[in-house]
Amino acid sequence: MTAELDMTRIPQHIAIIMDGNGRWAMERGKERTYGHQAGVEAVRRITSECTRLGVKYLTLYTFSTENWNRPADEVAALMGLVLTSLEDEIFMKNNVRFRVVGDMERLPEVVQQKLRDTEEHTAANSAMTMVVALSYSSKQEIVKAMQKMAQEVKEGTLQPDDINEECVDKHLWTNFMPDPDLLIRTGGEVRISNYLLWQIAYSELYFCDTYWPDFDEKALHEAIKSFQNRQRRYGKTEAQVEGEDASIANSGQ
Repeated sequence: MTAELDMTRIPQHIAIIMDGNGRWAMERGKERTYGHQAGVEAVRRITSECTRLGVKYLTLYTFSTENWNRPADEVAALMGLVLTSLEDEIFMKNNVRFRVVGDMERLPEVVQQKLRDTEEHTAANSAMTMVVALSYSSKQEIVKAMQKMAQEVKEGTLQPDDINEECVDKHLWTNFMPDPDLLIRTGGEVRISNYLLWQIAYSELYFCDTYWPDFDEKALHEAIKSFQNRQRRYGKTEAQVEGEDASIANSGQ
């Protein structure tokens, strides 16, 4: 399957909405938490494969702020999974750095400490950065950024005329990484669900029916192949992009 991919055009940042864990479990007559446990195995294999392919950033939508409204036992189980799934093996074996974005203050202190410890322990890893969006809301992220900028304007350290796209980028939780090239959503739903709304302005979107626990290397390759079959124009015409590509190709001769 890898042979079908253009290894020179691997997306450098892949963001994933890992949907379908609960439905996957219920179709098997199991509790929803069983699906979340199976989803952790999918995280392990996709992390390993993304590293092997040369992806530099993998951002996983793990728990939204809206998920706090789920049944208490499911939320507790998810918090427990966060603790048990942050194993050294997945990061150290693959030379992966771990980062987290979201409203950390809402998380249990033991979870916050585990996240901090994992970030610190993996800080020197360089093959890929895995970013977990946990207790995350894109609207909240943007509001927080606006509040920070408003405070800086009030203090005189930021001028209103200096607020532009780059300024907003710097105030977001995701300011340490580039915008996603490819956004994948599993599970059959076709919506963004308050995820990286600012950052995916020009990302390629890929939706599939596969539940997250069943999402494997082959499914990942299919998503990347779809990405590679598209032309990213960023508002330009097809002819303009083709002309630029031809110019780049000729300059390399």
